[in-house]
Amino acid sequence: MKFVGAHVSTAGGVHKAPENAAEIGAKGFALFTKNQRQWKAPPLAADEIKAFKDNCVKFGYLPEHILPHDSYLINLGQPDDAKHRAATDAFIDEMVRCQQLGLILLNFHPGSHLGEISEAECLERIAAAINRALTETDSVTAVIENTAGQGTNVGYSFEQVAAIIAGVKDKSRVGVCIDTCHTFAAGYDISTDDGFDWTFSQFERHVGFKYLRGMHINDAKSTLGSHVDRHENLGKGNLGENVFRRIMRDPRFDGIPLVLETIDPSLWPEEIAWLYSLREAKPGPLKKASKKAAPADGELF
Repeated sequence: MKFVGAHVSTAGGVHKAPENAAEIGAKGFALFTKNQRQWKAPPLAADEIKAFKDNCVKFGYLPEHILPHDSYLINLGQPDDAKHRAATDAFIDEMVRCQQLGLILLNFHPGSHLGEISEAECLERIAAAINRALTETDSVTAVIENTAGQGTNVGYSFEQVAAIIAGVKDKSRVGVCIDTCHTFAAGYDISTDDGFDWTFSQFERHVGFKYLRGMHINDAKSTLGSHVDRHENLGKGNLGENVFRRIMRDPRFDGIPLVLETIDPSLWPEEIAWLYSLREAKPGPLKKASKKAAPADGELF
């Protein structure tokens, strides 16, 4: 079974996320548990935690179909030791917040070397940060998101993702989220049947589907191999429609959250319905918006 959803707003409190997801027809969702542009946030109140859990039950969302995302400010590959400790502290706080909400996954961008250390050393520092976070928390899996490789970001190849996992001691609590836009921009041509088959054979070879915990379903404004991270609404970018048809018909992507991070939230209900229609012999049309809306709460991906 496919669990398609979107990265929904938490305006008014995290307890609003399940309700917002249900309103767009989502069977899974992503959220920020705190302001993603600030290092610190007030602790989650007991009534907020209870309201979130109650709404998850009310709207039928299980923890394995919810993919929270950490703050954009966190760089677990930080070359500076003091900043690396601070980033790891912030990551641990994010994991604790997930624990409190009864969630079992935390998605994150692996990090950047900032041109100050090698990619290999950066990957080692990311793994070290994950190890410390897993030691100081329990029950939450650290989910590494592949990147487009923009700037000095690492994690753009499956080999690099595999290197991080290799450095994690407790492999039962590490996973991967594949972003379709990032994958394409990193140089994996998932837009064609041959490219799709080759890409996921490489993922299985270097990482393994046993680690797959979620996907971000996005079209790409960026071009193949450009290493530019620019999302687009489905069917309006350079990926085309076939890759999404392949994902929706492939049982390897069952049972995990398939999360839209496309740039016009007003299209999410139509995009979710369209993705589900792709499982049929004659899928429905993908509606086009007359204008674009800003991402919810100014969120970027």
